[in-house]
Amino acid sequence: MMKTNETVLITGASGGIGKELAILFAKDGFDLVLVARSIDNLMKVKSEIESMSKVKIQLFSKDLSKEEEIVSLQKELNAKNIQIDYLVNNAGFGLFGEFATTSLDEELNMIDLNIRTVTHLTKLFLKGMIERNKGGVMNIASTAAFQPGPLMAVYYATKSYVLSFTEALSNELKGTNVNVTAVCPGATETNFGKRANMHESNLFQSGVGNVKDVAKVAYKGFRGGKTIVIPGMTNKILANSVRFMPRKLVTNVVRYIQRRI
Repeated sequence: MMKTNETVLITGASGGIGKELAILFAKDGFDLVLVARSIDNLMKVKSEIESMSKVKIQLFSKDLSKEEEIVSLQKELNAKNIQIDYLVNNAGFGLFGEFATTSLDEELNMIDLNIRTVTHLTKLFLKGMIERNKGGVMNIASTAAFQPGPLMAVYYATKSYVLSFTEALSNELKGTNVNVTAVCPGATETNFGKRANMHESNLFQSGVGNVKDVAKVAYKGFRGGKTIVIPGMTNKILANSVRFMPRKLVTNVVRYIQRRI
């Protein structure tokens, strides 16, 4: 491992895809800024990475769904003179259920984290990357981004935003050495299913992707400058096939897949 003297900030880094991406970046010599709500879980991730790498690791316990927490993160980074060369917007969550009966507070919090936080953090760090003509942003979207999602209407809509936002930025950044990538995994073996209350759905019961494999595909695609990365051949086929199906049929199929067994 050679030190790169570059730093990547990863949100939602206390487990799942965020943790595995942190390990991959560390193996390539990137210093890490890891952000999540649970400092205890972040400490575990730090200890694991330190056992295999000698990179510098900074931990920040923040609830990034709150604007004031993003502002405080920026101030603390500035106070420590930490330059962010790469950004991974991984933090996010879903909520299962019919929109008329689900919690408004949870869904507004989801919109804040899945959309507002992604936008805010990208705005904070992208300008510096452009000025240095080097860097990149990885946004964790989902195969949910490619179609409406009955029984998870708000979550699917937030991920459509992430995908659209990423593709637009990628176009704006043509001619620079800054790339923006949307990673669109399908169901993956993380805490997402339980957090969204959908671990008993057809989708999760039919099989989930290995989190390490998903992270490896995401990392390789990002480092290779791809705009969209869809881990898994089945996910690629499903994501692309919806373009050729009637919209009403697509929503009916998604509802069948989403419902609980």
